[in-house]
Order: sequence, then structure tokens, then C-alpha cells
Amino acid sequence: MKEVSYKDLKFNPFNLLGKEWMLLSAGNEQDGCNTMTISWGHIGCMWGHNDPTVVAYIRASRYTKTFVDKEDYFTLCVMDASFKKQMAYLGSVSGRDENKIEKAGLTKVFADNSVYFKEAKLVLVCKKEYAADLKESGFIDKEVFEQAYPNGDLHTMYVGKIEKILVRDDEYLG
Repeated sequence: MKEVSYKDLKFNPFNLLGKEWMLLSAGNEQDGCNTMTISWGHIGCMWGHNDPTVVAYIRASRYTKTFVDKEDYFTLCVMDASFKKQMAYLGSVSGRDENKIEKAGLTKVFADNSVYFKEAKLVLVCKKEYAADLKESGFIDKEVFEQAYPNGDLHTMYVGKIEKILVRDDEYLG
């Protein structure tokens, strides 16, 4: 993989999150790590940074949240379409119950203050800057709340500054 500048990237963020999905991962080699599939989020700019930011959402019940809360960094990995089955599995099975990363056949890379996967075609290394729990009282449209949170398992929103971008090939370069 090679490091690139965000200024050189070219992709549709709606496809990247909603269609291709991503793996959100956190942890370290000593204490362990976990990953989960995400299809919600934002990529953009906040707070006058020269660097871009991401906003990721993790439900309180997710095991990966334990690692994201504990660490200063998390990563987002985009995988080839050939990994769609593994990504569905990683999003539906808990790392509390089994070594789902190993079962999915992914190779962990511990670097840049976090963990990502050798098989990824795009990696965003993000430093946490903000976290806040979503609250029912914040929903203007109560129908959205009722549809998204029938069990009350709300997300925590994490804002991360993208500190490093790695690409495997030139697919995302403009």
C-alpha cells in the first residue's frame, strides 16, 4: 500500500459508505482489536481543519465500540467486492463470541496507532476528536427515531480527523 494525500482522492462518498461498505476497526497488538461493518457515516470537513474528517456511528451494544472508546485512533477500510460475504459476516457476528477476523480470513496490520487489514484497497487512519451519544430528544422527525431505533440501541457518533490515507492501487486516485 502507498500513502496518498486526500487531495488526490476521487470517489463518490455515497457509494463508498452506502454501497461498498467499510470496516471500522480499533485496537492494538497488546490488548487486541475488533472490527465491524458500517454503511452509515460521513466524509467531509469540520472545524476549519486542513485535513478531512469522517463521522462514524457505533451502536452501544457493539463490541467494537469498546475498542474505539479505549483508543485514540480508529481505521476505516474499503474492501474489494469479492469480500462482500466476509463483510456481511463481520457486521452480523460479535467479536465477543469468536475470532471473527480470523474466520473472515483477514490479515491484521498493526501500524499508525491502530489496526487495519492487508487486504483493504483503501484505508483511512482517523484520530478521534469528538464523541457524543445520540439521544431520542434530538430527533426532530420522530419517525426516523422509531424506524432506526425500535430497541432503543442508539449510536454514539465519532468524529475522526483523517491523518493518513493508504491505497492499494490507483482506483481512488483522480
